[in-house]
Amino acid sequence: MDLNLKEKIIVVTGGSKGIGYGICEQLIKEGAIPVIVGRDRRSIPHAVKKLKETGGNVGFAFAELTDPKDCKKAVEQIISEYGLIDALVNNAGVNDGVSLADGDFESFTKSIHSNLTHYFMMAHYSLPALKKSKGSIVNIGSKTSFTGQGGTSAYAAANGGRNALTREWAVELLPFSIRVNSIIVAECYTPLYKKWIKSFPNPEVKLKEIESNIPLENRMTTPEEIGSAVAFLISKKSSHTTGQLLFVDGGYSHLDRSL
Repeated sequence: MDLNLKEKIIVVTGGSKGIGYGICEQLIKEGAIPVIVGRDRRSIPHAVKKLKETGGNVGFAFAELTDPKDCKKAVEQIISEYGLIDALVNNAGVNDGVSLADGDFESFTKSIHSNLTHYFMMAHYSLPALKKSKGSIVNIGSKTSFTGQGGTSAYAAANGGRNALTREWAVELLPFSIRVNSIIVAECYTPLYKKWIKSFPNPEVKLKEIESNIPLENRMTTPEEIGSAVAFLISKKSSHTTGQLLFVDGGYSHLDRSL
């Protein structure tokens, strides 16, 4: 299916690694131009180089996303370079394990700031351009906001906030024909996930244990599958879809795991 995304400018925060990189890969396959925004001055140039080697066009803007001035500067740079923004994909974040028992005010608020605040700031600064293009926003979320996980209060709270913002923005932006949706991720095999698995005494056993609880095909979701869902949601093929929380998780969050 041609999603008619050729030469569309898609801003992807945290697009140089993991799920973000998978999103950029799929956007390039659809002819879009992903623009990676993040702070990592090592991984971003490497990712841009790899993506360009696939024949795609890709841009980037460095920004410390916890700094609103950097968010504003990145959006201004993108508009200056490309003239418009067709879609924003809020993706950057990390499950930092700030728990109820061991966390404190500083660590909790820092995690919220790192995992939620920049979703608002990037959308806020991108809004004038999105109004002109009648674009869309996709927020990447986590199952932790629905299922809990234990030991990650701040990350779960931030993802609950992402869900709420998705619905709130979908309502607020109705007059401008800007659609806002969210993709909820459960067990997705990224380099960071792989690193976490390796922290266990027997990584292979732990991985198989997790996979056995994923109903569809007993396997992890891939970053590319998340990317395909993002590409569909920002395309006009989903032109009457807004305010939705789409679970791309092999049935992990809702189906009976005894299956």
